[in-house]
Amino acid sequence: MKSLTVRQILEAVCGELLHGNPEDVINGISTDTRVVSKGEAFFALIGEQHDAHDFILQAIDRGCSLVVLSKMPENQLLQTNNVSFLLVDNTTEALQRLAKYYLSLLSIKKIGVTGSTGKTTTKEMLFRIFSEKYKTSRNPGNFNNHIGLPLTVLSIEDDTEVGIFEMGMSEFGEIDLLAELIRPDIGIITNIGNSHIENLGSRENILKAKLEIVNYFDQDSILIINEESDLLSKEAVKGRYKVITIGNTGKSDFILSNIIDFGEEGIEFSIEYKKEMYNFRLLIPGRHNAYNAALAIAAGISCGISMEEAAAGLLKLEITDKRLSIKGKNGMKIIDDTYNASPDSMRAAIDVLIATKGFRKIAILADMFELGNNSVDFHRAVGQYAADSGLDLLIAVGELAEHIAEGAKEKLGADKIHYYKTKELLLKDIGSMISSGDVILVKGSRGMAMDQVVKKIMETS
Repeated sequence: MKSLTVRQILEAVCGELLHGNPEDVINGISTDTRVVSKGEAFFALIGEQHDAHDFILQAIDRGCSLVVLSKMPENQLLQTNNVSFLLVDNTTEALQRLAKYYLSLLSIKKIGVTGSTGKTTTKEMLFRIFSEKYKTSRNPGNFNNHIGLPLTVLSIEDDTEVGIFEMGMSEFGEIDLLAELIRPDIGIITNIGNSHIENLGSRENILKAKLEIVNYFDQDSILIINEESDLLSKEAVKGRYKVITIGNTGKSDFILSNIIDFGEEGIEFSIEYKKEMYNFRLLIPGRHNAYNAALAIAAGISCGISMEEAAAGLLKLEITDKRLSIKGKNGMKIIDDTYNASPDSMRAAIDVLIATKGFRKIAILADMFELGNNSVDFHRAVGQYAADSGLDLLIAVGELAEHIAEGAKEKLGADKIHYYKTKELLLKDIGSMISSGDVILVKGSRGMAMDQVVKKIMETS
């Protein structure tokens, strides 16, 4: 982080300095007393379960130089040596205002990424591609919300040239808040699926919410979309900004073709751009990742990166934890895709399972949350897709997942389907259901904590 004075922070967040020296220098921002360091500012955020004002003393003990709070502290606390206290109306909003101010001090190209699925993978692809030519930063992990994104911004070094910002949402207005903070030069929408349809009501509303990423665009801004997602087209997203498309129909700006799936060993694909053909290789699994890669390549080309540099960057991409991560144990392969789940990502993961070399193909599929009134139909459709794919064994876990099992019955046969109402019941049996040579996909919404199933398989196999 570029150092800031207490005065700069005071002016940025519109607060009141209760105690301290406005010329003191702050060299970092933290919201967690477990990691706050000497010389940093501690923002006492108030969440649904915890109020960080209760931990201010711990932050001071760890050496923080500034406390930003929204509750008047005791007079005795205010007299703490070498610690400044800044009072604001709302500490979360103050953090966001500071991030916006800090970003205004930097000279960087800003790229925002949103979409129903593939955001994190596309973010990592962008990071690898842009790092071939520029000093590049991106969100760590899933720091893609109203708190994580400001913290990401405030960690950027002042010589950074490109910032990659993943933007998550579940309601209207959330992307707008993040876009207003970042003011991206380039926006990417990976696809429009069914994630959070329970909150937004329809896929058309999901598109509307995702398009909040362009709310602060001007005529020099660029929006990059995947035209293979049925609701995304130049006509549907047009504005005063430039639109770049990727797709496989021959009408897109970047035309995707010749996708070859090598299962766990990755994929190859070609892209035609301005009548020239270029070949690419990914060392991560999944045909769907060719589309994510094409979006990242299009962003790179628009910023002066060559196709050769993009190809080199993509070869350095590694799979992120719990996202189609393939692990080996005693001759088995476990595809850990337990980070989250939606109908689209379920189908993509099943494709990876089928393409991966092994003796039996086993899918352990759990509940998908936030799918609204059509949740039963979505689960049943996943079951039908799993059956059509040629699975050897389907294990459905959870109350909603009963409909996955039902959807698979017609084609897969009852002897190849096992249903467990709870994950705990499955954990008792899983060791007797798998053997050496099996390829096992484990997937479900984050709330199902299916990583515990992966752990159990790794321990008992």
